[in-house]
Amino acid sequence: MNIQYRVLSLLRDNGPLSRAQLSDRLEVPRPRLLAELDRMVAAGKVLEAGPAASRGGRRSTLVQLDPGLRFAAVDLGASSLDIEITDGGLEPVASYSEAADIRSGPVVVLDRVSELLHEMRAQGHYTRVDAIGIGLPGPVSFREGVPVSPPIMVGWNRFPVRDTLALEHGCPVVVDNDVNMMALGEQHSGVARTADHLLFVKIGSGIGSGVQHHGRVYRGAAGCAGDIGHIQVEADGPVCTCGNTGCLEAFFGGVALARDATEAARSGRSPALAARLAARGTLTAVDVAECAAGGDNVCVNLIRTGAHRVGQVLATLVSFMNPSMIVIGGGLSGLGYLLLAEIRSVVYKRSLPLATGNLPIVMSELGSRAGVVGAALLASELAYGEES
Repeated sequence: MNIQYRVLSLLRDNGPLSRAQLSDRLEVPRPRLLAELDRMVAAGKVLEAGPAASRGGRRSTLVQLDPGLRFAAVDLGASSLDIEITDGGLEPVASYSEAADIRSGPVVVLDRVSELLHEMRAQGHYTRVDAIGIGLPGPVSFREGVPVSPPIMVGWNRFPVRDTLALEHGCPVVVDNDVNMMALGEQHSGVARTADHLLFVKIGSGIGSGVQHHGRVYRGAAGCAGDIGHIQVEADGPVCTCGNTGCLEAFFGGVALARDATEAARSGRSPALAARLAARGTLTAVDVAECAAGGDNVCVNLIRTGAHRVGQVLATLVSFMNPSMIVIGGGLSGLGYLLLAEIRSVVYKRSLPLATGNLPIVMSELGSRAGVVGAALLASELAYGEES
């Protein structure tokens, strides 16, 4: 691991440090550290910020990240677009969110991303962007920066996302699966700060997971590790977007829940859902959550049944990988305790006590920001000299 990366990541995660503190923490000879700091000052990555508090002798000089450093973090979902500009310490400078349809294709969606970034620049939120991180809702070749046969991203297969954005904005770009980004964000700034073996589960329009082993993302041989939404839970189940039948995602997630809610409304099993369908013409997971909170048993059962299936898959994964923490995130985490309680019940009941005796299963602390925090973190790793 190079000295520049170690210095910059320490300053990113801890704020300004003195030269003496940097030398102590890095265990690097002082002359070599000072030479590296001079190079980083010349490159516009750090600057000196006055004398540090005295440690009994000559006061050392404080070093901080250049306040002009900027990263762009982009989190693309099936139906949403979130962008955040951060400083070098990953503190947000500006953010923007809007509805977006990933099925519009890469040209339309990425043109909109670039348009928003240019607007943020025109508004004075940055003069240059040092790196961009972008998460996509499908399998990604991390090395090549392209999506590979993503089930819900029609027209995106092997589109040069990284190279397109790099050419447009003149900076390095890193592309990854959105759930990997969320796992990174939660571990860096959320509830999973102390988890070395993390399983982050995103339940949104579909279902996926980000896996971390010894604090680092595990992407697998081809970059598609963690795609748990396409684990088969019933051979004779409904057809999934991937073309197979009985996948977890075909049974639960935002799309599946809206489908089942609509069926329950039309069949008359749920008068509450039927009234909403008649008034609005469509139903979403939000309708199910609100009707469940109002005591509608059909909606309660829809959530519990879906959560039970998620728990069954997670119980298998717990037995296989023995995580130190499971974090539940994504849009459907808004279903709340009803969702979490059922997942916990199944996992704790079906997995061995040795694996679950000290296994917290919790909701994401960062919520909708997990993805952009992770994207900004990966962008900083790239700019600072090391990819996660």
